[in-house]
Amino acid sequence: MTMDPALKRRATRFVLLTVLIYSMGFGIIMPVLPDLIKHLAHVDSAEAARIGAWIGATYGLFQILLMPAVGNLGDRFGRRPVFLVSLFAFGFDFLLMGLAPNIGWLFVGRAVAGGLGAVFGPANAAMADMSSPEERAASFGKVGAAFGLGFIFGPVIGGLLSDFGPRVPFYVAGALAIANGIYGFLVFPETMPEEKRRPFEWKRANPLGAFASLGKIPGIVPVALIYFLWSLAGNVYPASWSFFAPIQYGWDSGMVGVSLGLVGISMAVFQAVVIRRFISRFGERKTAYIGMISGISSYLIVAFVPYAGIILVLLLVNGFSGMVMPALNAMMSQRAPASQQGELQGLIGSLAAFSLMIGQFSYNYALAAFTEAGAAIRFPGAPYLLAAIAGLGAFVALTMLRRRQLPEAIPDA
Repeated sequence: MTMDPALKRRATRFVLLTVLIYSMGFGIIMPVLPDLIKHLAHVDSAEAARIGAWIGATYGLFQILLMPAVGNLGDRFGRRPVFLVSLFAFGFDFLLMGLAPNIGWLFVGRAVAGGLGAVFGPANAAMADMSSPEERAASFGKVGAAFGLGFIFGPVIGGLLSDFGPRVPFYVAGALAIANGIYGFLVFPETMPEEKRRPFEWKRANPLGAFASLGKIPGIVPVALIYFLWSLAGNVYPASWSFFAPIQYGWDSGMVGVSLGLVGISMAVFQAVVIRRFISRFGERKTAYIGMISGISSYLIVAFVPYAGIILVLLLVNGFSGMVMPALNAMMSQRAPASQQGELQGLIGSLAAFSLMIGQFSYNYALAAFTEAGAAIRFPGAPYLLAAIAGLGAFVALTMLRRRQLPEAIPDA
């Protein structure tokens, strides 16, 4: 789209800052969430993993139900109002969880965040507004890099703040999100022009309706299903790492934060610098292959190698697998018209949320089953073996996808 360069730079900076704040907040609470669950529910680590699965699934369920509606609202009213509502809901979620007097409040907070506070859909839609089809993978890579940068600082900050109790990190994360929302209200311009907007339709504002609408565009649904499988594999880290690492390596909250910071460094470097070069040289499809092979290999190493030092080194090269999502997203976004970018990103958000919901149960329940007292076989790496299987399914599906099922990109109007 044609947009004033100064406004485009301002909008891009704000989108990337928002994703940075989002991932910092998410990273801040990850090391202490198991401790808060154990504190509120008075349970051991294995049972906390099970409860954590249900809390994560609540977030995923509300994303599944509402993200297509949020995406369609963005296509109708523009990105700015949807983005700002998401930011304030995100901050409210963290404050609510920090103040929780009982475990039920954690579920309410995650429901609010899942339904209204997930910023990735609006962020990617705004970046798509400001990018040509050929630039989409690099633009989505910038979003991933911002997420990675937040993951460098967030978990480390969360680990340090855990010394003041499991609630303090939630207050800090909530304050950051609300402050960013106020900043966005003052500086974030609209990225979607009036002439590219379309009427809001309730029949399309749900996952099935979005699938039916976008399914009319050749090539999108097959790649969306591959995206779902790979997202299911990748969600093993947000779903189980904070529970898995203390059990497998004996780490405290601070060390869990450091390890997640290493993941953030790797993601930031690969998505800010490496993916652009890979896309330029190999294209989106081959870049996805490379990332998938790397990811599957890393899941198997985590599953079967119980040595913390090796795993810390592995986390630094984990960014290879982070190239898959931007590449697949770009393959879909290039084929959708400007008036459906929000709808597409809403559907992608629903698929990612559905995969996270399944992952919360499969990974955390597998971890609990193989580590609880009296388990017939002790195998903490079970979640990562499941992730490798899901990743292999995505890889095989992509290799089976014939090129004629992926028509040329739609040029910008």
